[in-house]
Amino acid sequence: MNLFQIALKNMRQRGLASLLTMLSVALGVALMVAVLLIHGVLGRQFSQSGSGYNLIIGPEGSPTQLVLSTVYRIENPIQNMPWRYYKKWATDPRVELAVPLAFGDSTEQGDFPVIGTTPQYFKLPYARTPKPQSYRIGEDQSFLRGSWDAVIGSEVARRNGWGVGSQFQLVHGGQKGEDAHVHDEKFTVVGVLQPTGTPNDRSCFVHIDGFHMLAGHENPIREAIVRESQFFHESIEELTKRYEQDLINEAREQEFLKKNPKHAAHPGPDVSKEVTSILIVTKGAEGDELIRSSRALDIQSELNEDTAAQAVPPVGVMDKIMRTFVTPIQMAFLGLTGLILAVSAIGIFVSIYNSMAERRREIAILRALGAQRRTVSLMILCETLLLCLGGGVLGLLLAHGLMIITGPMLEAYTGILVNRWAVSPWELVILPVTLLVATLSGLIPSVTAYQTDVAETLAS
Repeated sequence: MNLFQIALKNMRQRGLASLLTMLSVALGVALMVAVLLIHGVLGRQFSQSGSGYNLIIGPEGSPTQLVLSTVYRIENPIQNMPWRYYKKWATDPRVELAVPLAFGDSTEQGDFPVIGTTPQYFKLPYARTPKPQSYRIGEDQSFLRGSWDAVIGSEVARRNGWGVGSQFQLVHGGQKGEDAHVHDEKFTVVGVLQPTGTPNDRSCFVHIDGFHMLAGHENPIREAIVRESQFFHESIEELTKRYEQDLINEAREQEFLKKNPKHAAHPGPDVSKEVTSILIVTKGAEGDELIRSSRALDIQSELNEDTAAQAVPPVGVMDKIMRTFVTPIQMAFLGLTGLILAVSAIGIFVSIYNSMAERRREIAILRALGAQRRTVSLMILCETLLLCLGGGVLGLLLAHGLMIITGPMLEAYTGILVNRWAVSPWELVILPVTLLVATLSGLIPSVTAYQTDVAETLAS
């Protein structure tokens, strides 16, 4: 019978104590693996979202708020910008592609954010690592074409039970029931996005032409003139003269609405249209990120001198969010799981050390039968290693089992695509560390076994 067989026999004799000790190790390892897996999911979420463009242009304010509202849709937008400002950047010689985004509405069912945009939005990759990832939809589906077309994320389709051909209405000004207005017009789903693991999965995209036609989405022209004067540094008098005919048409429309309160969707003048933010892809040869970055830096420096707008590189802000919020939480959880492993190690030490008093006679008999001191000491170490190895393997299985079971629930509640079969590279370190902890916790009991006096123990 070898040392491991003897150690297994001793563990079976102390079944309940061994099981509880192994379980404490398993819980510590499971927590540590779960933290690593969740951190990996969040890291991919932050690195993938917003990686298909160089800059986000928005009104002056907090860069973090601009990224959170534009990329993650978890903050209210700062304010809007004139449509003419978007057209300016769309024709800038340094810009390859400018995509407008308009926020402010949500779906009547499910309260998912609605984004008015153009078909060019889906030309941007939603992720660039490990290689560019493009948006995909099912067969016989299309991206935005007509004014009343809509493309919905996979999570929106799943939770609302929508598919191609489904129609829905938008809620303007907040959630339904809170002084909100439900638009009469309906958008028709023409495409359902394949899961991306980004906030796009829980978003609805409608054609910006239809979005601008809805009642309440037009900006009164006199207010729009004031906004344009801020963004283009032109006098209000000059702009008023430029848009004189639009002001006359607006006055006529207001008179008509007084007699006919029912507001029908219709296209308005460009001056009354607004965008919330603009996604910018700078020009440069494919793969030449240095030129693209240089042009993005030029635009950013130019707008830093402007008091009305800002240009924000999303990757830098996302990295800051990651370092400020996610990493400290991860470190706190890792510290907590480290303490749990330390407690487990102490539990192993106490369990085996307390059993030494009961096993002195057994050890003395082994010594009397010819077992060497070193052999008896290694037997105790083997038992400790087996307890930790069993607990470590059980912890790994427990963590991955929980990810497989809870993955769909996390996707449902957060909209984050969870790879339930993901494995963190750090898991390769966890078992060796656990065995090292086992060795340290088993040293004193093994030394005690080594020093057991055969004659004295048998005599007593």
